Amino acid sequence: MILKNLSEIFGPSGNECEIRDFIVETIKDHVDSLKIDKMGNIIAFKKGKNKNSKKVLLGAHMDEVGFMIKSIEENGMLRFLPAGSIDKRVVIGKNVLIGKEKVKGVICYKPIHLQRKDYNNIPDFDSLVIDIGSTEKKDAEKYVSVGDYAVFDTKFEKKGNIIKGKSFDDRLGCAAIIEILKERYENDLFGAFFVQEEIGLRGSKAAAFNISADYAIVLEGTSAADMPHSKDEPDYPKMGDGVVITISDRSFFVHKDLFNETVSCAKENKIKYQFKQPMVGGTDGGEIHKSKEGVKTIVFAVPSRYIHSPVSYADLRDYRSMVDLTKKLLNKLK
Repeated sequence: MILKNLSEIFGPSGNECEIRDFIVETIKDHVDSLKIDKMGNIIAFKKGKNKNSKKVLLGAHMDEVGFMIKSIEENGMLRFLPAGSIDKRVVIGKNVLIGKEKVKGVICYKPIHLQRKDYNNIPDFDSLVIDIGSTEKKDAEKYVSVGDYAVFDTKFEKKGNIIKGKSFDDRLGCAAIIEILKERYENDLFGAFFVQEEIGLRGSKAAAFNISADYAIVLEGTSAADMPHSKDEPDYPKMGDGVVITISDRSFFVHKDLFNETVSCAKENKIKYQFKQPMVGGTDGGEIHKSKEGVKTIVFAVPSRYIHSPVSYADLRDYRSMVDLTKKLLNKLK
């Protein structure tokens, strides 16, 4: 299952080499041309069937949240920084893989019986270390170097329509583009896989400037609200309720005409959809929509529980809704 491969492959922000190589190998026989730009983005092109085709950018980011090793202590412990937004409350005791050789480690804090007054405080990343089982610096340096990246060590699992794994934000979007690129559409299609979204929407800015698209559809993984929350917080989007359509977030407002056409398309084709909580989060759409003279942009997403953590859940029926709606819309845009 391609989602298993995409979920488990190493690819934190700024070190997308492995996930990029996998995607290139997977899509190369399904596109008319393919290139890697100076930022490291993959830009694949597929010519449309219509002579008067519009240029449509279909984008997803390859990178995942992770960590970077910043120093090695004399006792062999590794100091680190987050690469992307990670809740420091969920990392203690979690297994990680470090560097090219995938050295196994665990994120550690002092044991509970030594915390006393610190028990109710949330430790900063400066208070945490990664333990790889070394007892001195020179031994740790045999396996790990300053500047190495680390990601959560999480195996993908599937149970019926429910999948569990890491990096669903945004390997779900990457999987959808890979599937969509297997077909040809009325409009010219640029399948773009971006780098460094989790540290500031960096890759998409360069790719959008290069492509100069008429339309853009960003495919994402987004937070599901069907988890413990306060009574006054919205309880949507939910797993199992269909593809999530963004009306607005902190980075952009959807183009109204494109939004109306999207909802009409979903209704016509009986595709299940729902809306994202307005003004929450941000995506590559935030950079794409204001590129050059502007791009008509919309964002679709699969709701996932606990994104940016060691493990997430998602529903394959929502993923299928996202793929189906995107395919239908690609042929409808004029």
